[in-house]
Amino acid sequence: MSKPLTDKIALVTGASRGIGAALALELAQAGAHVIAVARTVGGLEELDDKIKAAGGSATLVPVDMKDMDGIARMALALHERYGRLDVMVGNAGTLGTLSPLDHVEPKDFDNLFAINVKANWQLIRTMDPLLKASSAGRAVFVTSGLAWRGMAYTGIYAATKSALDAMVRSYAAETATTNVKVNSFSPGPTRTKMYASGWPGADQNKLTPPEDVAKAMLPLCLPDCAESGKVYDFAKGKFLEFKAPA
Repeated sequence: MSKPLTDKIALVTGASRGIGAALALELAQAGAHVIAVARTVGGLEELDDKIKAAGGSATLVPVDMKDMDGIARMALALHERYGRLDVMVGNAGTLGTLSPLDHVEPKDFDNLFAINVKANWQLIRTMDPLLKASSAGRAVFVTSGLAWRGMAYTGIYAATKSALDAMVRSYAAETATTNVKVNSFSPGPTRTKMYASGWPGADQNKLTPPEDVAKAMLPLCLPDCAESGKVYDFAKGKFLEFKAPA
């Protein structure tokens, strides 16, 4: 098996379960040393066992993504130890409670934006110099088709993903003359705990396994990915262009 990420450093947030855990394992199998970030220590330890069993290596970082100082300390540690970051995946996110907009509590609104938007901004802010120090820095952020579908009861979550997409596009434009490529990835309905919390009646057997999503995400993390400022739609199997409303 070829290992295109041999000697590369890859950071994944929300790595303790679901898509994040599956992608962390994929990256490790591709040769990367994985910086696995999540709140749940037990989940990180289970991931570490799988990575070691696959012959890979990881550093476990138990950080709450709402801890802005914690993210900054992580960036400093990566700078001191490696001096660069080759892959950054902003996967951590929360769905919140699906409800009409007028039923959303301010604290829930703030929580969604803190995790889905502000944390990813802090990742960009603190990890940008490290990505630029890589010969081929790659940043991927997990978005959602709900960002542009206007579905009832998903307004706040959709707003956070729309904001994330806007940041990704701006960051891609800001890094256009560098070795950094930045994209969003829309997985669609996936067999995860988060999806089940919003749509408990969904047939889990008909949902895409996280492992399949991770395999589709891996190419966006590789040095030969030439796209930037786009969103990859898993269901359509291709990059989509952002366009003005028509």
